[in-house]
Amino acid sequence: MDSNTLNGVPAVWTRSLTRRFGKTVAVDGLDLSIARGEFYGLLGQNGAGKTTTIKMIVGLLRPSDGTAGVGPHDTWRDPLEVKRRIGVLPEEFNLYERLTGAELLDFTAAMHGLPKQEAKERRDRLLEMLDLADAANKLVADYSRGMRKKVALAAAIIHGPEVLFLDEPFEGVDPVSARLIQQLLVRYTEAGATIVFSGHEMHLVERLCTRIGIMVKGRLAVEDTPEGLCARTGTTNVEDAFIVAVGGDPDRGELSWLHGSSG
Repeated sequence: MDSNTLNGVPAVWTRSLTRRFGKTVAVDGLDLSIARGEFYGLLGQNGAGKTTTIKMIVGLLRPSDGTAGVGPHDTWRDPLEVKRRIGVLPEEFNLYERLTGAELLDFTAAMHGLPKQEAKERRDRLLEMLDLADAANKLVADYSRGMRKKVALAAAIIHGPEVLFLDEPFEGVDPVSARLIQQLLVRYTEAGATIVFSGHEMHLVERLCTRIGIMVKGRLAVEDTPEGLCARTGTTNVEDAFIVAVGGDPDRGELSWLHGSSG
């Protein structure tokens, strides 16, 4: 990574970013500014606009209005420059199933122009870190969902992107694999990279994220550190703070008849 690329410029930004689907406004004039080295949690209920926002930032979905970018580059004016600088783990990932895990990573590294020996070293290290070394020569078609998610993460990170976008990275992943992924991501941000993370595992959000933005109906409702978010909402944990921020009641849901006897 070029240590000077993002100096003085947000690692990730959006300006009045808007996306409409017919009469439905999925993202409504969103302004984001994420600094280099942040582990930023973009949260919201289903349908709040998180995935749509990420797709527009990385160049998978064109905005209706506004714009977005990575560092000094506008996604829609300099798409190739942006793609060189990012890694993406989408919620629904399509992998080349007739390749082995090792072949998939070799192919991805070649697409990014990595020298063959360096690519091999990175591939082997990632497979080892994610506990996939024994499955390196198995077809991706034979991988479990958790294994696919791990090899997709390895493919997203193998070229050393400045910014990594993760949409539901822990969904369908067992606790051991989830811990391995966490350790890898923490090391990555410690090396100066930026991570934008969308997910619903609030205990992981609280543990990993340096700052959190909560979307409600396509808008950024609140943005703060985990501690600041709890202080704002008068709660003791990020899960309760999230529920309050989106207009819910963390204590709602008690059913009196569950505690009574029918006899």
